[in-house]
Amino acid sequence: MSLLNQKTLKNSVQFNGVGLHSGKIVNLSINPSEPDTGIVFKRVDLKDNNLVYPSFLNVSNTSLNTTISNDFGVKVSTIEHLMGALFSVGIDNALIEIDNEEVPILDGSAKEFVEKILATDFVVSNKPIKIIKINKKIEFKDGERYASMAPSKLSLDIEFELKYKNEIIGNQKNKINVYNDELEDVLNSRTFCLYEDIEAIKKVGLAKGGSLENAIVVKGTDILNKDGLRNSKEFVNHKILDCIGDLFTSGYRVIGSIKCSQGGHYLTNQLLRKVFSNNSNFSIIEIQEKNLPHTLINRSLLRSIA
Repeated sequence: MSLLNQKTLKNSVQFNGVGLHSGKIVNLSINPSEPDTGIVFKRVDLKDNNLVYPSFLNVSNTSLNTTISNDFGVKVSTIEHLMGALFSVGIDNALIEIDNEEVPILDGSAKEFVEKILATDFVVSNKPIKIIKINKKIEFKDGERYASMAPSKLSLDIEFELKYKNEIIGNQKNKINVYNDELEDVLNSRTFCLYEDIEAIKKVGLAKGGSLENAIVVKGTDILNKDGLRNSKEFVNHKILDCIGDLFTSGYRVIGSIKCSQGGHYLTNQLLRKVFSNNSNFSIIEIQEKNLPHTLINRSLLRSIA
């Protein structure tokens, strides 16, 4: 059976932790689902209207996280790390049950999500995966910040650039091929903030669950986390993780070349909205074994992440 057919988990996997912004304890379960159902969130703490679909059109907030909402105002927030994990390990269909409105932040990266998903087996269906193929370059600008998506032959390339006045973060840049490169550093990279921004963030009701256990905090020329960074480009690598997760709100894998400078959830969402506003910008294709190499699934990820 083709490795390029749709996949789900063989068994459910459970997570428990605090919401980064809500500060509330939440339980989450990723469950197997049938082919062509996609990724679906279910708020099990609610009885009615409790399904929320992670579509870029359902993104209702992009301030320091990606939040999705349904037509009844039911929300699930901070979905980006989980979505990045599902995309990276090749899960196409899953029912995600959650008993609060925010996905647990865990250690601030996708590491634990990936480890537990890979610890269970996959079920491969007889339905081929579908892919969004970008047909022409589309760009979205917001002042000096920009994001673009251009055609690519067989890959999803993400080139991301950070520009910070803080000398620890500084100007960082990295480029990855999502389907072929080893993604360990990206998936293990944690969310981060500047120490001087914490008070302002908390004043608007966010980061109630933030700590040095789930975020990198930079104060001047010091990293306050006792073990320092996990990799030399952890700041920009985390932004690439966010980008991968936000791209999965397209509903499919993507063949294209992404370039982003000083971007984040807002730019990625606006870029997707612009791409999908015109059918000539993209094609939806079914992938058969003969069309693409096995590396589309990034087989290197089937090794345990250290």
